[in-house]
This record gives sequence, C-alpha cells and structure tokens, in this order.
Amino acid sequence: MRQTFSHLPLTGVKVVDFGQYIAGPAVGMLLGDLGATVVKVDPPQGPMWDSPANATLNRNKVIVTLDLKTEAGLADARALCDEADVIIENFRPGKLAALGLDFDQMCQDRPELITLSIPGFASNDLERREQRAFESVVAASSGVFTDMGLNRVLMGVNPSFSPLPLSSAYAAQIAGSAVVLALQSRQVTGRGDQIEVPLAAAIMEGLCYNSIRVADMPERYLTQREKEIERRRIEGLQMNVSYEELQELLDPFFRSYMCKDGRMFYVVCPSHKYHARRCLEVLGIYDELVEEGLTSEEDTYRPYAEWSAHVSLGVYPMPKDWADHIAARMKEVFMTRTAREWVKLFGRAGIPGGPQLWLQEWINDEYAEASGLMIDLWDPVYGEMTMPGPVVWMEESGEEALSPEPRRWVEMPEALKILRALRTDIPAATEDNDQEAWLSGVRVLDLCNVIAGPHSASYLARFGAEVIKLDPAQPMYDSWNTVIYGMSQGRGKKSILVDLKSRHGQQVLEDLVKTVDVIVWNAPDSQIRKMGLDAEQLRKLNPDAIFCKLDCFSGVRRGVRTDYIGYDDLVQAATGIMTRFGGAMDRPEEHAHVGTIDVMCGFGGALSVAAALYQKYRHGRIGRGRTSLSANAGLLQVPFAYDFKGRGLFDEPSGPDVSGWNDLARFYSTASGRHILLCAWENDLPRFRAVEGLEDLPDIPVEDRAAYLATAFQAQPAQEWVTRLRAADIGVAICENIDALRARNEHEADGTPGTQNGSYSFSIYRDHPSGHEVTQLDPYAVRTRRGAVMAVSPAEKFGTSTREILAELGYSEAAVQKMLDAGAVSTSWSREYLPS
Repeated sequence: MRQTFSHLPLTGVKVVDFGQYIAGPAVGMLLGDLGATVVKVDPPQGPMWDSPANATLNRNKVIVTLDLKTEAGLADARALCDEADVIIENFRPGKLAALGLDFDQMCQDRPELITLSIPGFASNDLERREQRAFESVVAASSGVFTDMGLNRVLMGVNPSFSPLPLSSAYAAQIAGSAVVLALQSRQVTGRGDQIEVPLAAAIMEGLCYNSIRVADMPERYLTQREKEIERRRIEGLQMNVSYEELQELLDPFFRSYMCKDGRMFYVVCPSHKYHARRCLEVLGIYDELVEEGLTSEEDTYRPYAEWSAHVSLGVYPMPKDWADHIAARMKEVFMTRTAREWVKLFGRAGIPGGPQLWLQEWINDEYAEASGLMIDLWDPVYGEMTMPGPVVWMEESGEEALSPEPRRWVEMPEALKILRALRTDIPAATEDNDQEAWLSGVRVLDLCNVIAGPHSASYLARFGAEVIKLDPAQPMYDSWNTVIYGMSQGRGKKSILVDLKSRHGQQVLEDLVKTVDVIVWNAPDSQIRKMGLDAEQLRKLNPDAIFCKLDCFSGVRRGVRTDYIGYDDLVQAATGIMTRFGGAMDRPEEHAHVGTIDVMCGFGGALSVAAALYQKYRHGRIGRGRTSLSANAGLLQVPFAYDFKGRGLFDEPSGPDVSGWNDLARFYSTASGRHILLCAWENDLPRFRAVEGLEDLPDIPVEDRAAYLATAFQAQPAQEWVTRLRAADIGVAICENIDALRARNEHEADGTPGTQNGSYSFSIYRDHPSGHEVTQLDPYAVRTRRGAVMAVSPAEKFGTSTREILAELGYSEAAVQKMLDAGAVSTSWSREYLPS
C-alpha cells in the first residue's frame, strides 16, 4: 500500500469494498486512485465476475477472502467495517443486511460512517428491486437498447445492442463523487451519511439529454435524420436506410470522411462560430464556397424567418442543399492526405477533428501512454499490463497517481492491521456545525460550455451549492448547442453574460473570482493563463479558491494533443467506441446517445471538486482538480480496455447486427412482437428446468441453443416470459423505450428531487421559463439519509441574472447600465428564450 507521506487528496481515508462486477469495484478504484486505502472483500470462490479488467478495478487495493455466510467470516467483515470511513456494496437492496451487515445499525453506532449502496434498481422501487439486475438488464429496462440513436432507427436496427457498461460507468462516477462530497461535508459537520445510487437512476441521468421533451420544438432544430424519420412514419414507410444512404443525411461538419490511407477522419465542428470556417479554410475550399453563396448570419439568435439567407456557416443543422454540396467537396479534399496529416493540420488550427481508431490502437497509442491516459502496471495474475490511467486527479499529485499499487491478496490480520494503522481526524458533531446539504454555503463559478463542464456544475447545485454561470456577452455557439443543451445543464444556476475580452468584463471576472469557493472551466491552459486563473495568478486573486479543469484529451502529463480541442464524439472516434459500434473502419458510427462520455465526465469533474474540497478541509491544501473526456473513455470501456502478453482477440460484440454477448445473453423476439433481453450464465442452466416452455434448455447442445430459444420465445408474449423467468430468478427484461418510460413516470413539477419515486422519475414544467412545456428527468440518482438533495430550478434564460449578480458584487445601477451600453455585459442573447 502507499506510504503515509502521500500527497494524494484522499490519503488516510479507509474504505471497505464489498463490490462485485463493475460499479462497486469502480468506485473503490476511483477512491484508491485519489489516495484512499481500500480493502476489497471477495467471497471464497473469488470475484463473481472473473475478468482481466479486475486488475484495473482492484488496483490500489488489498483483497481479503471472507465467507459472509459463516460466523467467522461475518465477524471478520464486521471488524473491517468498524475501522472504515466508507463502506461500498452493490447487491440487491437488503441482501447485505440479511447476511448480518446492516448499514442502518452501523450508522446508528457510528454516525460518522459513510455507506454507499449501488443496487440495480432503487430500494423504494417495489416493482423492480428484487430483480436480478445485471448490467444489460438495467440497460434494457431503461430504454438504452431501443431506438438507440437516429442512425439505428433509420437503419431499422431495433433493438440495438452495445457492450458498453453505461449503467455502471455512470453510477461509478456519480457514486464516487457522492461519497467524496459526503466526506468533505463530514470534515465540516462530523457527520457521515447513507448513500444509495441505483444503476437505473444513474443511467437515466447519463441519458438526460436524450430523454428531455420540449413541446412545439421549432423546426430549425430538426436534423435531416429527424425529418426523414418523421417522413417515413407519416407515409408508413419501412426504416431500411443503408449505412451509405445514412451518411448523406449527416451534417458535413459532423461526420467521418475517408482519407488517402484508407482511414476515416471524424470532423466535429457543427455549432461554433468559427470552427466550421477554420475547417473549410484548412481544406482550402472556404473562398470558393463563399463565392458560390455560402453565408454567415451575423445574429443567428434572431428568429429564422428574419435571416438574410436560409443558411449560416457554424449553425447546426445545415439545410440539405448546402449540406450535400459542402460534404461532396470535403470528401474530395480529404482523399488528398492521410488521416495522420489531417490530425496535425486540424489540431494546430484549433479545429475539432481526428482519426477513427480501434480500441487496441488507442490502448497502445504513443500519446495515450505519454500523457498517462494509459499506464503500465505489473499485475500478479497477468504480468505486465496496459490499462487506463487515473480518471480523476489533482494537478499537484497527478504524477503519484500514475504509479498505482497492483492488487494484492492478504490474510485477514494484515488487512485489519492496514486499516488500524491509519487515524482519521473528524471534528465533533455539534448543532453549530450542521449543514442542510453537503455543499451548503459553497459558491461555484461555472465558465464552461457545451455539456461536460456545465453539467458538472449543475450537478453540484442539487447538493446546495450556489452556482453562477458566466457566458460571453455575445454567443460563440449556436442556439442548438447553448439553449437546447442548456435546458439540462443550466438547471440550478444564475446566468450572467460578460465580455471577458473587454476591460470591464475582466474586472467583473476578477470580482466574481474573489467571491467564490470553486471555479470550473473547460478551457485550454493558454486561455486559463490569459484570464489569470492559472495556479500562481489565482492564488493572488483568491488563495482559497479551488479550480477544476475538464477538457478533451488531457492526461496527467502534457503531450502533443493535450491542448487539442474536441468533444464527446471526437473521443469516441479516438478511443475505438465508434469503430466498435459501427463494426468496421469504413463504417464507424457515433455511439447512439447524446453525451455518452460528456455527462460521465461532468460527474468526474464533480468528483475532482469534491476531492479538492476534502483536501482543503482535511489537509489544508488548495488544489486543482482535473478530468477529461479521454480519461473517462477508459472507465467506460473498462471491461475490454487492457492489454497484456497472451491477451486474446479484441472481440467484444460490435457492429449493428450483434444481438448480445452470447446465446444466453442476447435479444429474443417474442409472440407479442416485443423483444426481451435474456441475461443468463452457464451456471444458471439448472434454473431453466423450472421455466415452463424452456425446461429442455440444459440438455440442448451449445450450438443449437440460439435456435431453440428463438423458437421457444415465439410461443408466448414478452410479459409472460418475463414473469416465468423472473420466478426462476433468471435475469431478463423487456426492451423498454425511453419515451414510454417518461410517459409512465412523469409527474407535475412539485419542488421535490424525485428521489422518492423509485428508479424512474420525470417532472413536467408547464410554466418553464422557455415558454415551452418541458418534461425532463429529475435530479434523483443520489439518495441520502442526512444531507438534503435539492430540486434544482429550471434553466433560466441566458443573462437573466446579470443585473442581480453585478449588484451583489457592489456595482451601482449606473455602472451596470454603462457596461451594458458598452457591450461589456449583456442581459440576453435573443428576444426569445429558444429562438424560433
């Protein structure tokens, strides 16, 4: 284990990890990477999921084997728990208590204890809580596989399988951040907490940009794909668009292009005021397209009917005539150079774009290794391994995080000795130091754009933080990117618009920085230094302020791509997610959901803020938290993101035609026309003897199982099969639809966070500030016993709080008006909240 002189932020925190599979162990990994001492408890037969990925998930842990069904094993487990600051488990609700480890009783005996439960479905979800909630069962139940993105809908691939452990990855970041937020609160109050993060609620939060419903959405925001889906549904046409036909429905600045070397290059610059223009300039075709009539509207936030032309460069989506014309020219030019050449040209010009890679290529990529996004570790089982580096780190101790300890098996006395050697200093709990919520009194300045950064700050608001969102006086992104996304990531914030390039704007920034506890920004280091927010300059402005940076490609160490600009989709391309989802280099597909990595990175940003706050309160050090989209891609692909001598093929399920992992864990059509997701293991075969209609399955040869099951499932409707299989405790779920889930679980907005509503909860805002009726997911994934979770307010119109915030800073009304007249600040980008 690490030495006591470690500078990692969670040094001294003692964790007992009962987790199995991915979610629980991943939380232990995140805490261990940040310096916590983690004792992992496995059953006598070893981990329930036997995978090389356990080398990653259990690094920085000592592992002890205990049989909790025996008195001796239970006594040992209780002894470990008596020493813990944090206990983690991810079983069905009540299972650990039934074995004799009751969190309620433990927290009564030790009020400073923090416990974390990560069940598949919420403990207050009486319908689902007892289900065998494997990863894919939760995904199917939560609508992940049905209507999986516009591409798969148009291609008629429905349901559509993905092997990414979305539920566990989102839950790990949410739960990890919740635990550390509770830890930092404990350093103030002396009180612990009981936390629950259901996988189903976590994945719904990860998909919140996909499940939001805005009534009467203006047509300008509908993409060509959405229009084609609507046309086919109205005319009763089949969804059978080919991959090649689908490409011609994509925006030219949001698609892949074949290069001279046979590798696809992904361009992601559809919404920024200058990125699309820079792209065309680097390609050498900007001037000719302008001569042909391509225009750039000065104010794209005016109603579309008032534009001088029907197209504006830098606005998504483009009208089809211009989209087709521009894409045709871009195809021609991309074929003149290799993908490697385009990487340098785009990166140096500050244009988001990059080559499509396979995961195996990314794991062994020179930049990934040099930056610490991939690290080498000697594992006692597999020897020298390459695996993802730290997902969240502190700038000042990141180097230490790059050298984790390999997992190590120990006997019970040594595990107990390791925990007892550490002393935890916790203040005494009194009435004077209590908090309503974990972040009560904490003030956050959000300087971010797009999704990951702003989502991080919005997430902090539900725990009581006051969040101020600062955006430019004139927008740099189109309203599709700012307003549509902002309806989700702007919740719980006050909005101010400031021109940071102006003298008065810079002064406003300085004044704000002096008043806040936390600053969150997703800017490159050069811009951070220019704004005076690098470590040295920030220390002079506000020596107690914590800074969190999120970006696209960063690892702990700087490298050639550290400052390259990018988005979620670009990291999907760089790390092999798109080639896996599409199935081939010449047909990569964006993973179906908006914010696949973005939202998880946002939760990672919150974890870095929490770790920095804990370090400040516990160790008296002011730190700078970090995470990146690329680092989070390692967590998202943890089941297969590793390499070692003798590793088998990178043959995880890929492509549009794959239906699951194997014949016992895949989709099957039923007599009702609906699909079910069967999730069984070889050792489950005897259970099928008790399932009417499937009694013979254990006797069927392996090569005939798929045909047997496909035929058998056609005999009964989906719900009947679910009833029969669950009665035998076999994992199964109907492939649900997100729209249907929302319709069944929506309620009028009532000022509560939705944590009381089980695994799924949506609020209807009939009086939303946008003027549209908006239905969106509640902020409900984290359920607490002590610290309050707030029902955050709907996102206000950009600039609504400009005057209020300036007045709080001491600016007179006359001074504010003077800055408004000079354009240094603004109270709005547009007449309408959502430009029509």
